Amino acid sequence: MAFRSVAIIGKFRGQGLTQPLRELADFLAGLGVKVLLEAGTARQIRQRDYAPVSMDDIGRQADVAIVVGGDGTMLGVARQLAAYKVPLIGINQGRLGFMTDIALSRQLETLTPMMRGAYVSEQRSLLQARVERRVGKGKNTQVKTIFEAIALNDVVVARGAVSGMIEISVEINGLYTYTQRADGLIIATPTGSTAYALSAHGPILHPGLQGLVLVPVAPQSLSNRPIVVPEDSEIVVTLDQLANSAPHPASASFDMQNLATLKERDRIIVRRSPHKITFLHPADYNYFGVLRQKLNWTLMPVGAAQANA
Repeated sequence: MAFRSVAIIGKFRGQGLTQPLRELADFLAGLGVKVLLEAGTARQIRQRDYAPVSMDDIGRQADVAIVVGGDGTMLGVARQLAAYKVPLIGINQGRLGFMTDIALSRQLETLTPMMRGAYVSEQRSLLQARVERRVGKGKNTQVKTIFEAIALNDVVVARGAVSGMIEISVEINGLYTYTQRADGLIIATPTGSTAYALSAHGPILHPGLQGLVLVPVAPQSLSNRPIVVPEDSEIVVTLDQLANSAPHPASASFDMQNLATLKERDRIIVRRSPHKITFLHPADYNYFGVLRQKLNWTLMPVGAAQANA
């Protein structure tokens, strides 16, 4: 076996996962590997044959972690395990599954060769971000970090739920870039370019690219377009103005799972995280095939493609 210790992490309160998770645990044990069952997952499926462990224990002990759920589940697990450098395998029980790319119905037959070392490995970059705020008055003014987090998909600065546009200024590597009025701004990794950024008409970045994309959300100026910058850029977003003293404040979200409430003049500083996450895929993994399937791209017959060449 390529792995001596394998962790299983299931979607929190995922419907219909009890039997597949139990089958997965028994399958791995049958291969002779040590099974680490995440504590919440163990409670969910009422499994007592394997000792429940914490995420920190998984980080310290697991050679690989199998995540069963959707991309949202994978995002949360990736952030928690990134510092431990534990590679992840995704079993898809969600709707799209860009990161959890193995079908739940085929998990055992797909995992069999992977457990023996037949897989494709790729690394994905993460973002680290913090929100800074000036507090105090006069000589007692200080800049404090009020929130910080990491993100695999994106960092999003957005207006309140029922407020008007916000005005933000953007600097890249200390250079003023633009000021815009919009519903928000998405700063996405290549992984996140197929998430919220894509729905806001941003480009798809191949995971092998070392870049970040800035995508405005419903900008007032139609000439404001997405821009791709080097991955090692430092991006600073300043919230210049909230619309009409909006009762529902603007926010900064991280993978849409962590949220910070913003005030005027708050600054969101975004840069590449020192950590990366490793995804393991089946040996026949094809990124463009995943895009074609998940985004419902038309597959032209070979004869028609040749005729149109």
